Amino acid sequence: MASAATPATDHFRGEDFATLLDETLGRDTGFDGSVVRGRIVRLTDEFAIVDVGLKSEGRVSLREFAPQGVSPDVKPGDVVELYVERYEDRDGSIVLSREKARREEAWTNLEKAFEANQRVNGTIYGRVKGGFTVDLGGAMAFLPGSQVDIRPVRDVSPLMGVPQPFQILKMDRARGNIVVSRRAVLEETRAEQRSELIQGLTEGMILDGVVKNITDYGAFVDLGGVDGLLHVTDIAWKRINHPSEALQIGQPVRVQVIRFNSDTQRISLGMKQLEADPWENVALKYPPGARYTGRVTNITDYGAFVELEPGVEGLVHVSEMSWTKKNVHPGKIVATSQEVDVMVLDVDSAKRRISLGLKQVQRNPWEQFAEEHKIGSTVEGEIRNITEFGLFVGLSADIDGMVHMSDLSWDETGEEAMKHYEKGQVVKAKVLDVDVEKERISLGIKQLQEDPAADVLTSVQKGAIVTCTVTAVQSNGIEVKVDDVLTGFIRRAELARDKAEQRPERFAIGERVDAKVVSVDRAARKLALTIKGREVEEDKQAINEYGSSDSGASLGDILGAAIRRRNTDS
Repeated sequence: MASAATPATDHFRGEDFATLLDETLGRDTGFDGSVVRGRIVRLTDEFAIVDVGLKSEGRVSLREFAPQGVSPDVKPGDVVELYVERYEDRDGSIVLSREKARREEAWTNLEKAFEANQRVNGTIYGRVKGGFTVDLGGAMAFLPGSQVDIRPVRDVSPLMGVPQPFQILKMDRARGNIVVSRRAVLEETRAEQRSELIQGLTEGMILDGVVKNITDYGAFVDLGGVDGLLHVTDIAWKRINHPSEALQIGQPVRVQVIRFNSDTQRISLGMKQLEADPWENVALKYPPGARYTGRVTNITDYGAFVELEPGVEGLVHVSEMSWTKKNVHPGKIVATSQEVDVMVLDVDSAKRRISLGLKQVQRNPWEQFAEEHKIGSTVEGEIRNITEFGLFVGLSADIDGMVHMSDLSWDETGEEAMKHYEKGQVVKAKVLDVDVEKERISLGIKQLQEDPAADVLTSVQKGAIVTCTVTAVQSNGIEVKVDDVLTGFIRRAELARDKAEQRPERFAIGERVDAKVVSVDRAARKLALTIKGREVEEDKQAINEYGSSDSGASLGDILGAAIRRRNTDS
């Protein structure tokens, strides 16, 4: 049976137990939130028991002495600084924190550094939205992404876990916020390095740098506080179309200062200048007339560039690319990266120019044709084109020969003869001439047959009297034929001795007339004739034969006698 409650017991129950405990133990609540020094008394599986010089011993989790997965490096007797979270808990122990002690100490040191504008050391250990977390010796800080480096960094992994300096931009102890910058430290260091570098910079210096940026015309190289431009033409002796073919952002490079303007502080750099110039003695290595194999590196409208060796290129002008393909873009003859055989035509070492020929390593098709087909030989080919002045006959895959309209027929005019031919028709022709320099081959079709007028041309001489047949009557004269094969023409003024009879219309087609040969054009197969000249010559002969100056006979008597005699003879 339970005993009755006493007044003392009632009083005890009505009092706050914590208050009574404080009165009994005499607790000094001023230790809460302070940092104290203590000595480790012993270790358990989870805690370190610490004597901090108070009535009760405190305990600290062993996890606060080392990172996760690492054994804590503490032992009994070690003196450590600890943060008092609660003087005594319900178990009668003092709750201590090693981590908070470090944090408090760190905050105190960081505030001093912030006021003095000094750098602090820290380690990037985590990634958060908008940036990264940094451990500043126990105090956590925020590193914005824009403050990591001077330029954007794609991969921050190499910076993680590496102790490095930071600049405190902002801190609020009440809220526990610290914002730091790594960029500010780099910029300050960069400015110092830039000043030192600029002061000692001279043309010809060899420096180490890092490719900072790449553009179409070159690359910017960070020389350690100052940037220099490495132009695309100074990267290598060989042709580089874009700097990215030889460089990458972040790549370490060794460069030489080519030009330095102290006023503008512009620095021009070169990499190829550190290598041997391949153009030295190039004239001895590549004499004109020599043949080499090269690689096509670039194609333009005016030709193609061929690399003979790294750094040495020559130009094959479009006119030197093919014997037969004229007015064709070089890209239709060669392709980029194609291996080609070329001949050296000319070398200008001063201007760094080599003229090359592509067609010269191939046989001239006109020379080859001239050797294989002598003048007068017969060839056969397809009519590839018909123009107003003749036919073009294909003699091979690349060359044509031309049959002029005047060489189509002995009897017909050129216009009439061309009507008998059409494109694609296969014809035979005789080789009349081959001009290798002008790249021309003259052919003739009518020459395959004997000239029907050859005998007449041989027999007809200037001054001879021939019988002609009128073939055409024109306003300025008449056309005639001699022996039906040879063409002649009698001008209006040569139609008669009497001016009144010099009328073409008094002649009829098919009429036969006698005329005197004035001239013979054997190449054109034409005669120039005169009736007037024949009549005058006949008159002279009649006077010489039938009259004299003292005979007293009239001209009419003389001519009449001559006419009667001619009629009698005929």
